[in-house]
Parts: sequence; C-alpha cells; structure tokens
Amino acid sequence: MIRRLILLAAIAAVLGLAAFWYLTAPASVPASALAAHTPDLANGKEMFYASGCASCHAVPKQPDKTRLGGGLALNSPFGTFYVPNISSDPKDGIGAWTDAQFITALTKGTSPEGEHYYPAFPYTSYQHIRFDDLRDLFAYLKTLPGVAGSVRDHDLPFPFNIRRTLGLWKLLFLDGKPLPPDPSRSAQWNRGAYLVNGPGHCTECHSPRNALGGVIASLRFTGGPSPDGQGGVPNITQYKLKSWSEADIAETLESGMTADADRVGGNMVEVVRNISQLTAADRMAIAAYIKSLPAVEGHKPPPKKPE
Repeated sequence: MIRRLILLAAIAAVLGLAAFWYLTAPASVPASALAAHTPDLANGKEMFYASGCASCHAVPKQPDKTRLGGGLALNSPFGTFYVPNISSDPKDGIGAWTDAQFITALTKGTSPEGEHYYPAFPYTSYQHIRFDDLRDLFAYLKTLPGVAGSVRDHDLPFPFNIRRTLGLWKLLFLDGKPLPPDPSRSAQWNRGAYLVNGPGHCTECHSPRNALGGVIASLRFTGGPSPDGQGGVPNITQYKLKSWSEADIAETLESGMTADADRVGGNMVEVVRNISQLTAADRMAIAAYIKSLPAVEGHKPPPKKPE
C-alpha cells in the first residue's frame, strides 16, 4: 500500500512538473508570421518618443538621450531591476536582433534566448502595438549610437529570481488580445486610445496593482505608486480631470504646465520630454482619449505620516 502511494505521488509530481513546464513555456513570434516590410523611419521616431524608450534605457546622468546603454535601477516591492542596453551595439545591445526577436520581446515578453522578461518591461501594454509600428521602431533604434557595455543582473530575492514562474504570471496578466478600433468613435479618439494603451503604456504607472504586481483592471488610470518610490502617480480619469479641457491636457503634454498653473514633476517630466516630440495632432488625440475616461475614484492615498 505504501509503495503504491509513493508511486502515485511520484507520478503526480512528474505530471505536475510537466504541466508547469508546458504552461510556463515562453511564447514567440516566428519570422514566417512577418510579411515583407519597408521601414518608415519617421514613424519609427514617432514610436520611439511615444513609447518613452529613452526615459528608462538612456544611460543615467548623461545628456544624450539617444545613448541607450541602460543601467537605470528600478526599485519595486519584488526587488531591484536594472534596465538593459537596447542600443544598436551588436554584442551588448540589440543590433544583432532580427525583426521577429524584437517583436517577440515587446509583445510576448520573451528574450532571443527564449527566457521570460520581467514585466518591469511594460510588454503588457506593448503587446498592443502593431507589428508594422514595431518594425519601424526597431529600424529607427538601429540608427542610434551603439553603446558598449552590459548591464548587471537584477537584484531579486527568491522566488522572484526564478524566471520560469513568469509564465504563470503571463497567463494571468498578458492577454495577447488585439486593440481593435471602436467604430462608434472618431479617428482622433481611436488614435489616442492606441497611443495611450499601446506605445504610451500610460496604464502601467497610472494604475494600482495587486499583490502579484498585475494592474487592477477595474481601477485602470485611477493612479498608483510612483515607480521611483517617491510619492504617487495621479488619477487621470474624469474624477480628477473633470475641470480640464482637451486643450489643457494637450498643453500639459507639450509644456508640462498644468491647468491649475503648476508644473508636472517626478517621472512625468521625462514623459513630457518625450510626448512633446510627437505631432500636435497626436497630442490632441491622446488628450481626446484621456478626456473620455469615465470618472473612477480609485484607492484613496494613505494619510501622510506626521513629521
């Protein structure tokens, strides 16, 4: 009887491990899925600024934001992540990647080596970027300077340092769903929805997260903790911005000046630096979409500790 129980336990363990290995397998986009494409570098540059690549990947404390050698430390409840080199350097950057590998990284969160990327890299939003836009972005990145030097490994405690478990996280929070246009809305609104929810990845900072680090879907855009641990990121639904016009929002995205005669601070300074490089039409499209977000109160911030 005991021998049979041990055998059954061993079989269950093997089946469980096999199921885990199958469910957590990193996904990829095959090269055969990509049609012929002529890169549009102007659009690639627009995607570069819309996606905020330089905000995280530029070498810290140097003025040239096109030197994408990485190294920025991102602190989180799960440990410290170090942003990688995405410059055109073929050894330490992404200069030797293929289009399929680049698209796989941004839409599936999988490295060319077949490992899961951590979702500090916002592929949960980037999965919504159209393949042609990603290919244009990749072509533009390859025109920027190569930067030699690899970045140190992430500093993560057990069990967060086991990348394979991210396959289970992706089953919960990486839906792989397209972002189809809404035919009941204007072309401007749909463009704004695409920029905000895809390349702009606004929800990644402007939303609270659950204990597993996933965005709480019902509270999207209602604000969250600041990525640098300093203060919080504001609610951008109509609960907070009801008195702002579309023009007010567009002005903030261009100049950093808010509708209440203040200036943006924290990480939003870098966001404005990027979004101000977009066309005026794209900024107005973003503003039109944000202005349409229904009012949701979200979580109330904790009371400030007495000094």
